[in-house]
Amino acid sequence: MMGSQGAEPELQSFLLDDKSKMKEVPSQTKRKSSKNQEKSEVVHLNGNEYFDPFLERNLEHPTTNGETLTHLLKASLGTGILAMPQAFQCSGLITGIFATVFVSFVCTFCSYSLVKCAHTLYRRTRVTAMGYADVAEVAFANGPAWSRKFSSLTRQSVLWLLFVTYFGTCSVYTVIIASNFEQLFAHHMGYALNLRYFIAMLLLPLILLSYVPNLKYLAPVSMVANLLMSVGLGITFYYTLNGIPSISDRPAVGSLETFPTFFCLTVFAMEAIGVVMPLENNMKTPRQFLGVFGVLNVGMGGVTVVYILLGFLGFLKYGDETKPSITLNLPTEDVAAQVAKICISLAVFCTYGLQFFVCLEIAWTKIQENFEKATIYHNYVLRTVLVTLSVAIAVAVPTIGPFIGLIGAFCFSLLGIIVPMVIEFATYWDNVTVWMTIRNAVLISVGILALVFGTSNSVADIITAYVPSPELAINATGTLTAAL
Repeated sequence: MMGSQGAEPELQSFLLDDKSKMKEVPSQTKRKSSKNQEKSEVVHLNGNEYFDPFLERNLEHPTTNGETLTHLLKASLGTGILAMPQAFQCSGLITGIFATVFVSFVCTFCSYSLVKCAHTLYRRTRVTAMGYADVAEVAFANGPAWSRKFSSLTRQSVLWLLFVTYFGTCSVYTVIIASNFEQLFAHHMGYALNLRYFIAMLLLPLILLSYVPNLKYLAPVSMVANLLMSVGLGITFYYTLNGIPSISDRPAVGSLETFPTFFCLTVFAMEAIGVVMPLENNMKTPRQFLGVFGVLNVGMGGVTVVYILLGFLGFLKYGDETKPSITLNLPTEDVAAQVAKICISLAVFCTYGLQFFVCLEIAWTKIQENFEKATIYHNYVLRTVLVTLSVAIAVAVPTIGPFIGLIGAFCFSLLGIIVPMVIEFATYWDNVTVWMTIRNAVLISVGILALVFGTSNSVADIITAYVPSPELAINATGTLTAAL
């Protein structure tokens, strides 16, 4: 029982706060008695009392640095790690190492900049905590004249991008679960069924999972997911290390044509922009989230090492046979491999609930804002509709690799790279340096390139995968002819 209670605040930290905290300042600035003396000694600057948002922040269950680091690792080491061997297949062994470090640096720096801007805006607006959408809105509202009229639009754009990201992730999860069970079914039954059947069979279990009323009851499910994922990844690492070939047997450098796919897969795997603000908002010592050896840098450094190891070893072991999810490469006839597939599939199933709650929170808040008579009945109707749509998308596009790449290219390029840099420009608009201009312009360019080429590549891969017949093509006039 204690485990469930302890996990509830942990899960709560991952839920995105899509309600503006601008109206919640009084409740957040309640003072703890232990802080009274400390704040009474605060210096006055230019005749005004210096506002320290971290002394004013009042949390019932603040997280320590170690707990925050654990949450960050958990958020970053998700199912995207299963696609890293395929990412290395697109980049080559050696290029993959350096390119993964580069992607990690870009993702970490953009997250760092977002939190740094939030700390600046806390003091300017005398607010103690903000979500991602809050930071975007306030930065534009207090930015240059041209940006102020876009503050509300920016907030809504961030919220819906977050919704699309997590909703798409839910669809990816259903494909990963179904793909592993499809392999197990074919091995034990001796015949295969279309993957879409297995995805469709997940509809009822996922709807029932979505009916879990709140995070308190979902906490034990998340704890089980963590244990199952650890076991599954441990077995997967064992197979990648067992009988690996020589490094010379694999290409060190990939083709330029497939590099956008590498970038999108890796960004999807490593990006944690959606959780950095909730994690910072719940810290006991939020200043230590940043810094050279802060929680963010240490956590992302560890994540980068693990991703490089699995990507490198997975591609080294399986080469051109590397699947979109590394678990699909494990020999289904081995009992240990079957255990790994089952553990990871069940872990992904359990984790679906947490990803889904983020989507539900955003959508339900919008419904409550527009329909005052919305009841708990409508809430469960919304849950059913959202799950059904996520499964329907997976049935329509049961291709893991391009689907992951599409989310990474479109959503995470915007949320994880472009938007944080624009927010930094808006936050420090009256003190923009030449270095900041060049640096942010380069990063925004990287994000735009990933957005354009990654999205087009992923969409093309999806279309190619579902061409009705390779012998047929449609010519420029639209007439169906036999392809030469």
